[in-house]
Amino acid sequence: MQHLIRFDDYTKDDVYEIFQIADEIKDGKYQKFLEGKTVILFFPNSSIRTRVAFEKGIHLLGGQTILFPPEALDKREKLEDVIRYLNNWADAAVIRHKNIAIMDEIAQYASFPVINALTDENHPCEILSDLYALSKLRNNFCTDKFLFVGAKGNIGGAWQEAAQVMGFELAQCCPKGYELDGVEVIRDLKEAVRGRDIICTDSLTHGELHDFKKYQVTTEIMQLANGGAMLNPCPPFYRGEEVSAEVMKSPYFVGYAFKSHLLEIHQAILIFNLLHS
Repeated sequence: MQHLIRFDDYTKDDVYEIFQIADEIKDGKYQKFLEGKTVILFFPNSSIRTRVAFEKGIHLLGGQTILFPPEALDKREKLEDVIRYLNNWADAAVIRHKNIAIMDEIAQYASFPVINALTDENHPCEILSDLYALSKLRNNFCTDKFLFVGAKGNIGGAWQEAAQVMGFELAQCCPKGYELDGVEVIRDLKEAVRGRDIICTDSLTHGELHDFKKYQVTTEIMQLANGGAMLNPCPPFYRGEEVSAEVMKSPYFVGYAFKSHLLEIHQAILIFNLLHS
C-alpha cells in the first residue's frame, strides 16, 4: 500500500511521476478518476488552503468527501477497530493531525492510501507543491541552493527530507537550539543568504520570536542572494516577524499564484497513491 506520511516515502522518480500526473491533469486527463470513490478527510476548522485544495481537487476528479475533525481519531475506541471498519468503504484518507504516530498506526491497518496533510513533524504535500511550482520557474531546481530560515519543525523537516530525496543543497539559518539534525547551519543571516537561490521560511511561535529577532528576511537581505533568487515563505506567514512587510511586496516573493499548484499536486498525490496501491 502506497502512503504519504513523510516526504521520503517517495523516491525521486516518484516525485517526477507525480509532477507528470499534475501536468496531465491540467491537460484534461483523469477527470473521472475518483468517480464512485470516497475520500475520508480529517481536518480542523482552522485549515483553509490545504483543505480547500484537497476538497476541490477530489470533487473535480469525481470523488466524494466525508469530513471529520481530527479529534474523531482521539476517542477511546482503538484505532485498529476504527480503520478496519473504514476499510469497507474508504478509498483514501487525508489527515491533518498533530501526532504523526497516529498516521503511522492508521497506515498499519488501512487497506487504502493514507496521506499526511500536516503533522507537527512533517508536511510533505506542501513541499511537493512548492517543488512542482519551482519546476515551472527554474531550469532545474535540483541544482539550486536552498536556505531554510526557521526552527526545527514540520516544514524544516520536510525540506530536509526533500533535499535528501531530490539531491539539492540545503542549509539552515537559525539561532542555537533550533537546528535540524544533519543539516549545515549558518548563524549569520547575511552570510547564509549569500550564494543562495531559494529562501524558505516558516512561521514562528510566540516563544520563538525573541530568539529569531535577528533572522527576519527583508528586501535588503534578499539582495545578498543570487540573481533571480526567490523568497518562498510557508503560509501562514506573518509580516513583521519571520518576513518583513516590504519584502512581501518585492519581486523576490514568489506570489500567491505559486501556491495555486496545491490543487493539481494534491490531486496527483491521490492518483499516484491509488495507482501504486
